[in-house]
Amino acid sequence: MSDNPERPRQSDPQRHLRLAATGRQPETSPPVLQLEPAVGGGHLLDYVRVLHKRRWVAATAFVIVLVSVTMYTFTVTPVFEAGTRLLIESDDPNVVSFAEVIDEQGAKADYYQTQYNILQSRVLARKTIDGLQLWDTEYFGNSSRGRGELNSGETGVDSGGIGETIDQSHAIDLFLENLTVTPIRNSRLVDVKYRLPDPALAARVANAIAKNYIEQNLEYKFLSSKEASDWLGERLSEQRQQVEQAEAALQRYREQNDAISLEDHENIVVQKLADLNAAVTQAKTERFQKEALYKQLQSLADAGAALDSFPAILTNDYIQQQKSELSQLQTQYRQLSEKLGDKHPDIINVRSAIELAQNKLNGEILKVVDSVRNEYQSALAQENSLIGALNQQKSEALSMNRKAIDYGVLERDAESSRQMYESLLQRAKETGVSTELKTSNIRIVDEAELPSVPVWPRKVLNLTLALLGGCVLALGLAFFFEYVDSRIKSPEEIKAHLGLPSLGMIPALDPKSWKGRDPLISDGVPPNFAEALRTVRTNVLFSSAEEGARNLVVTSTGPGEGKTLVAANLAIGFAQAGQRVLLIDADMRRPRIHQLFRQRQEPGLSNLMVGHSVPSACIRKSSVPGLWLLTAGRIPPNPAELLGSQRFRDFVQSLSEHFDSVIIDSPPVMAVTDAAIAASAATGIVFVVGAEMTSRHAAKTAIQQLENGRPCFLGVVLNRVDLERNAYYYSNYYRREYHQYYLAAR
Repeated sequence: MSDNPERPRQSDPQRHLRLAATGRQPETSPPVLQLEPAVGGGHLLDYVRVLHKRRWVAATAFVIVLVSVTMYTFTVTPVFEAGTRLLIESDDPNVVSFAEVIDEQGAKADYYQTQYNILQSRVLARKTIDGLQLWDTEYFGNSSRGRGELNSGETGVDSGGIGETIDQSHAIDLFLENLTVTPIRNSRLVDVKYRLPDPALAARVANAIAKNYIEQNLEYKFLSSKEASDWLGERLSEQRQQVEQAEAALQRYREQNDAISLEDHENIVVQKLADLNAAVTQAKTERFQKEALYKQLQSLADAGAALDSFPAILTNDYIQQQKSELSQLQTQYRQLSEKLGDKHPDIINVRSAIELAQNKLNGEILKVVDSVRNEYQSALAQENSLIGALNQQKSEALSMNRKAIDYGVLERDAESSRQMYESLLQRAKETGVSTELKTSNIRIVDEAELPSVPVWPRKVLNLTLALLGGCVLALGLAFFFEYVDSRIKSPEEIKAHLGLPSLGMIPALDPKSWKGRDPLISDGVPPNFAEALRTVRTNVLFSSAEEGARNLVVTSTGPGEGKTLVAANLAIGFAQAGQRVLLIDADMRRPRIHQLFRQRQEPGLSNLMVGHSVPSACIRKSSVPGLWLLTAGRIPPNPAELLGSQRFRDFVQSLSEHFDSVIIDSPPVMAVTDAAIAASAATGIVFVVGAEMTSRHAAKTAIQQLENGRPCFLGVVLNRVDLERNAYYYSNYYRREYHQYYLAAR
């Protein structure tokens, strides 16, 4: 190896620089330096940056919408609308005067809706087309030009009505598609509007529809009146026969039952029945009273009690007088019996007088008892007699009622038939008059006039909607593509999705300006490119511990992200900082280090690992002072086994005695397992991500594979950032005036 790379490691001139920059003592690890976006760039500016980045997609969508709508608006055939206004009064025909079974108020609710549907009916449309002879016109014929100008779209070709051909059905469908019936709210007015490219024909069609509708309404009325008149004539003849039959039946009954005086006789029978009913009631009352007295008298006699307490006896003056005389005689007898003997003539006279008085008293009491019994029997006989008369009168009344009922039925039948006949006769006369009266409840308020301005296309509205729709579509596509784009584009996304600090951004260079050469900072690259790599170098120094920058592995997710150029330029940057640096090409599958520095590929790392060469023969000095190279050597069949060998790990550890930093360019992580194996021998990993090339999911998977060996991630380098195309998007991290500052500094 040239320039004695095996000499003892000299003091690191950058070590004190790093420690002084952090303000820490040598034993303290320096902090990680991360790139953060400029303060004050709120959420609104983030949206603006997205729009600026996706400006071409948004602009293309906006222009397509605007141009398409504009071309359509100014090239489509204009459509004119003519309208006529009708006044529709409610008209509820009532053929008969009696109330219908169906409530008429319920039918009024849908009357106007029915009229609107009639205006849009196929019958009225066919009548209008016939009247104006529109079957063979370009708008309703079979020509595709007429259908296209109407912008009606495809319709069915099935027959729409009885007697219609397929072509006629299609023409009627086209006719109805351009007809609009619009009722005016809270009024009886309705607007009938028709649209056609021909304004004169549109006005003619609108007026013809209104005229035909009125004529059709009159025709319906005439037919309805005529049908009603015919029906009434038939019913009138039938009703006349019914009247004649009912009156004949009534007359026969009168003759058979002497029904002429039936009403007067019925009144007499009813009066007699009422009088007998009152007499029976009174007789029953009297009988109840006399029966009560008689039963009371019998109960006293049966009990052997004196009859003196009977009310009729108590109130009899003669009996009371006899009782008083008897009492006096008995008193006289008691007085005489005390003085005289039983055979004394005075005693005998008084005793005879007492017996005579007692006999008279008993006789009067018996007369009272007989009188009560006779009155009771007389009342009972009177009651029975009146009840018999009442029953006889009831039978006569019932017979009379039966005759009256039959008579009333026949009379009512005859009267009802006569009234029905008179009603039908009156309605028949009215219907005959209304048939001849040609009046309509529909009038034309405003006739359709020739429209001067088309209703379609509405240019101002279309252009306004095109501007708004184009803006909405442009914004939607811009943010949609930004949302579905999972590629890493900024340092913020590195920290958010990968959880690692950002070591810096390296701008993309135009390949045409390099003419196939590789941009190395030792070959006069643009100032911003060189400064970006120096920023990465500084951040790597600050992000590693004191001994952490010894052995660095530079890798990426997949091929094409520029990890080899980053490793080479990072090695050159360390060398330009005064360090002794060894750059190892560990990508033994697709080596490139020897091409970058124009060195031989062999002998190299593979030769050294298999023992076919020694370090002094493989490690060569580059054209950059302080930088040595170890190329890949012959491409081996088993590079992963060589990198995973103990010999490789011992070799990398031994290099720390001769070099300040060892940078290993390893293969991509997702392509092969070499990077994960090489990382296990290093003290730090620099992960390279191609801007707008690598999805965050793939990058996270690659980092997870590397973490299996528990390495130390120093950070992520965002490579190939297109600062020219997306300058505003990356304005938080880089501005154009920085480039001028770099040029002035040089």
